[in-house]
Amino acid sequence: MSEAGVEPVAGDRKRVVIADDDADIRGLMTIAASRAGVDIVAAVDNGRDALDAVRSGGVDLAVLDISMPGLNGVEVAEAIRSDALTKDTLILMVSASVQLLTDHGVVADRSDSFIVKPFSPRLLSTRIREMLDLEERV
Repeated sequence: MSEAGVEPVAGDRKRVVIADDDADIRGLMTIAASRAGVDIVAAVDNGRDALDAVRSGGVDLAVLDISMPGLNGVEVAEAIRSDALTKDTLILMVSASVQLLTDHGVVADRSDSFIVKPFSPRLLSTRIREMLDLEERV
């Protein structure tokens, strides 16, 4: 939790963690987030690493695939929400299954928004900007 190792980012850019176990999807997410004008803190293939990255501090948004090995996106979201230091981190869930996104209150109780796969990088970029209240990049 030391702030000594955290350098101020020019323009106070928002910080995002991306987690998806599919390398191609993770790559698309990374491109979309970059186009949204955010700094990508981590782009990881599992929930445990995503949670560690969020807990490292200063993360504004976590983009989480629901189906991942180890901790899945729902478990990561629950851990983020239950920690006083990370509870205000925005969460964007991503899944190929609309049913997974809508069952058990996943969207309402554990995340701030969701996107169904397949998605366009443009849609994801727009959603990230909307969630973080960022101006559209020209």
